[in-house]
Amino acid sequence: MSGFDLSAILGNPEYTAMLLHGIEMTFIIYAGSWTMAMALALLLLALRFSPFRFGDPLVAAYVSYHRNVPTLVQLMLWYFGIFTLMPSGVAEWLAVHNAEAIFAVIGLGLCQAAYFSEDLRSGVRSVSPGQMQAARALGHGYVSAMRFVIMPQGVRNALPPLINHSVSLFKNSSLAVVIGASELTHAVKEIENLSFRTFEIYLIGTVLYLFFSLVIMSIGAYLSMRTDPARSARA
Repeated sequence: MSGFDLSAILGNPEYTAMLLHGIEMTFIIYAGSWTMAMALALLLLALRFSPFRFGDPLVAAYVSYHRNVPTLVQLMLWYFGIFTLMPSGVAEWLAVHNAEAIFAVIGLGLCQAAYFSEDLRSGVRSVSPGQMQAARALGHGYVSAMRFVIMPQGVRNALPPLINHSVSLFKNSSLAVVIGASELTHAVKEIENLSFRTFEIYLIGTVLYLFFSLVIMSIGAYLSMRTDPARSARA
């Protein structure tokens, strides 16, 4: 086998198809887990600010668990543990419908929700208490004030950490390889086994992860700029 040769990978239609499928599955897992995490984070935030006494300690326990147990362990618990305890009919349906990707979405989504909820909580708490008082004085109820006054400002304040954790979630999607999900890292490993071009394929995988991470960061930077109140005032 000759020296360094990227064309041995990129010039092979089979390997290119495997990479494209891996990228597609990576973004399916990422988009699914991000959507699940954000929806659950909003629910956790609502519980935390609710008048119910059990809300705050319940959310605190949830956040503590998911922030202190490695994401890899959580994925393995879901796939190698909980999956095996499900009724046979449910397990068979999941097996036919790409159980590896489904459990990757569930595991990553549940874990990331803990981080998103803390980001949102910090953003909401950074809003001046006078904003709520002003909204109530204008006739808003608590829910209306949170929806139209507090939450938009809180989300805007939370954008920097939300963007950072969104990039982390994209990178953590590679952990799904341990449960057999056919995402990008899985494709890289398969191509390495077939081609024996270890350096070339891992270099390609590294560049792809770097590129897509930078794209996500750029989108986040654009959103931060668009929602910057100072910029809006200057406009």
